[in-house]
Amino acid sequence: MTANKMNKEKIAVLYGGTSAEREVSLNSGRAVANGLTASGYEVVLFDTKDNKLTALLDMNIDKVFIALHGRGGEDGCLQGALEYLGIPYTGSGVLGSALSMDKIRSKQIWQALDLPTASFAIVEKQAFTPEDASVILASLGGQVMVKPANEGSSIGMAKAASAQELVAALTAAFAFDEQILVEEWIDGPEYTVSVLGDKALPAISMETPREFYDYEAKYQSTTTIYNCPCGLPAAEEAELGELALKAFNATGAKGWGRVDLMRNSLGEWQLLEVNTVPGMTETSLVPKAAKVYGLDFNQLVDAIVQLAGKDK
Repeated sequence: MTANKMNKEKIAVLYGGTSAEREVSLNSGRAVANGLTASGYEVVLFDTKDNKLTALLDMNIDKVFIALHGRGGEDGCLQGALEYLGIPYTGSGVLGSALSMDKIRSKQIWQALDLPTASFAIVEKQAFTPEDASVILASLGGQVMVKPANEGSSIGMAKAASAQELVAALTAAFAFDEQILVEEWIDGPEYTVSVLGDKALPAISMETPREFYDYEAKYQSTTTIYNCPCGLPAAEEAELGELALKAFNATGAKGWGRVDLMRNSLGEWQLLEVNTVPGMTETSLVPKAAKVYGLDFNQLVDAIVQLAGKDK
């Protein structure tokens, strides 16, 4: 579906913001704006760091494309404000955004639904003492991944294989969040499945020489390899796509997004997280998957806009 170039909709691309992922969001917003312009939309770039949302009411905006990553844009806050203002927007609604952003609550929902995810512990900043580290480590197999509950782009994440390393990793993570997810270490390859509407797009497998797929591997390294097609047999990729859709729907996510998973040494899938506003430069993961599916970047952003405001 392409926009009617004789009757343009006016789209505000919300980008930038004040989260730890601001730089990624600026790149996403510019790419989305270019793609929408090429698809025939009238586009306004709107940096939420510098502008009040109420300004949108005076701009005759038809829809908002949310290209804000992390807190304030991906966690339900912005979605709630847009609902109040009566402006249709792309992606998940308030509940789906909030639950997907919270890695701990996502995992608790998956556990309740018997969807596979690695064992974990929850560490509260106010209650943690260094003496707790050994107990936590022992309960999770002696090697863990530390993740702030509400950050994206692998910000604040670290591996720990000793009590000393765990204390250091938690101390660093507490700078980003009051609540930390400490997850059993998964020794295996990482995959991601993009979701568009009710479809799972072709899976991507990631390879990095780094210890894990961290911020540098995602945005700075030239050694990260992305495989799409991912190399799985057709039946296994179909199984992976079905699992990703179940995980996506479980958190109430809507419209479009991405589900990250790993496969452990036993060959079992382990759900990591749902991203409701993934990176959207032309070289980001969702556009890579969409290209293999048969949609170029301009067609992809148009499809996302067409889904805006539906079934929140």
